[in-house]
Formats: sequence, structure tokens, C-alpha cells
Amino acid sequence: MGAFHRFQPRDTIAWFHKRGVDLKNEADGRVFPTTDSSETILQCLHGETQRLKIDVRKGAKVQSMRREDAQFHIHLQDGTLLHADKILLATGSMPNGYTLAQSLGHSIVDPVPSLFTFNCQHFLLNNLMGTSFPKASLTLSIPVGTRHKTWHQSGPLLITHWGLSGPAVLKLSAFAARELHATQYQAQLTINWLGDRDQDSVFDFLNAWKDANPQQSLSNAAIFELSKRFLAQFFAFALAERSPSTTWQELTKADLREIAHTLCHTKIAVTGKGIFKEEFVTCGGIDLKEVDFKTMQSKICPGLFFAGEILNLDGITGGFNFQGAWTTGWIAAQAMSLDNL
Repeated sequence: MGAFHRFQPRDTIAWFHKRGVDLKNEADGRVFPTTDSSETILQCLHGETQRLKIDVRKGAKVQSMRREDAQFHIHLQDGTLLHADKILLATGSMPNGYTLAQSLGHSIVDPVPSLFTFNCQHFLLNNLMGTSFPKASLTLSIPVGTRHKTWHQSGPLLITHWGLSGPAVLKLSAFAARELHATQYQAQLTINWLGDRDQDSVFDFLNAWKDANPQQSLSNAAIFELSKRFLAQFFAFALAERSPSTTWQELTKADLREIAHTLCHTKIAVTGKGIFKEEFVTCGGIDLKEVDFKTMQSKICPGLFFAGEILNLDGITGGFNFQGAWTTGWIAAQAMSLDNL
């Protein structure tokens, strides 16, 4: 039985519900606490450590760790020496965790950022930070060798000070994390601002709109539930030779086709990833071939277990990475005989 069949999202939801934390499902499958605050989860977990009388040592950095005579000897930075029969490494993407694992014989798949925003410079994005699109459709294209590799994603999209964000972008960054890293985050993004509407249906709509609103100017247009600020900038981009006072009856068929094409196929260059190290997670970590997923125990060092992001295992935003942590942590706990958890 696979790891995620043994402890599934419904098990996580039940675990938190039993401890007074209610969760909600978003339309795209993402899961959040009903409070919309990560502090709720943190308080719950902290409460469990207190209830189970777990000795939590904050700031107790592990300097080194070795296994000798079937026991682990852990040296803390403050000089403290600890001994243990079993160890669970759940250090996320902290470099020290990788170093400790390597010291015990493990190899590391080079970590690279995942779940980050895109840096983009484009006329359509200028001064529109905060503008959102409920369901845009995105295609990311990256040169790989002699060809281009593409990824597709739909979902909420947000214009930021530096480019683009939102669940659709974050998912693309996760699926293409290694390829983006290899090209130093240079890629081509094609956006359909209207989601799943195709160019022909958009053109038909524009024709009908023109017939129904011949005297309306472009500056007063309100179509497809797009914001007026975005539309004003969009028309200036798509119809550069037209003024905002141009009326719909003045637009030619070619103009309408250009509007439809640009709404469905805007090309924007990705020039980098989000700044200030804001990426949420990394892909990379402990090579999965070196771990027994029935127990999360190392195949190289008996008594050593892994859970969470330290593994070469990552998912998209909205609780999927957390579920990876909950599942691998639960399996490791069962194998380590921590049944009271």
C-alpha cells in the first residue's frame, strides 16, 4: 500500500478536527484552516507537544551526529551530548539537515527553489499591482536542449509589484522548478486572461458587443468582468494606434480579432523568480531510493528516519506539501513505535 493511502488528507482533516481545528476546501482542491491563519495550526501542534509532555528544545542546534554501537550520539552546539536509539530528521530544507544526513551516508539531490512568484516586465503589468483574475489559463515554455518543454495550469492569477503571482503561477513554478533553475528563471509565459474561453468565441462576443454598444468608447468598456484599469491598459497595448475615445463602431474586424487574440494569447517573458527569498519550499533533498517508504527508515543507516521536505518530495501550494509532511511523519512515528501520537 502506498504512503498516501496509509495516511490520507481525510485522516489529516480528522486529526485536526479532533483537536478543535476545522479546515475548508477551496474550489481547486487546496485546504486551509477556516480561520485563514497558519497560527491556528501552529497553536494546535504546540498544544499537542505540551499534552504529550514532549521535551522541546528551542535553539538547540545539532552540531554533529554519529552512529556507534547501534546508538546515535548527538552533539549540540552548546556542548550537550545526547544519545538515542532512533532519530527522525524533519529539518525541511535547512542545509544543516542535509549535512547531518550526508554525515550518516546519505546522498542529496541538489535542492532548488519551488513555489515562487515570477518576475516579469511588461506594459500590461505596469502599475496594476493587486489586480486579480479568478481563472486565468497559463502556458509556460522553457528551452530544454533542442526543443521547448511546456507546462499548462489554470487558476487564480495576481499582478504584483514585480510580476505575477497567485496559485496558477505557484503551481507552474513547482512543476517546472528544475527546468526554471537550469535556465536561471528565463522562460516564456502565454496567458489567456479569460481562462478557458477560446479565441473564436471571444471574437464572436466582441462582434455582438460592438453591435449592442456602437457608441460606447473603449475607455468605458466593461467586458468579461475584467477591471476597467486593466482594460484601459489592455486596449492601449492591443490597439496601440487607437485612442481611448475610439468607439466600438469604429473598430474593424481586424481590430476585434487582435483584441480576441491578445486576450487569449498574451506573451510575457519571465525574467526571474520572486525576490527576498520568498519561495515557500524546495524540491530536492534525500534521494528517495535510499528510504523505505513503508517505514520512512533509511536503507543506509538503521534507526534513522526521515519526514517532510528534507526528502526529495514536493508538491503544489495549498496544503499538499504539508500533507507530505503529515503522511511521512505519521508513517515514521508508527515505525518508531510512537503509537500514542
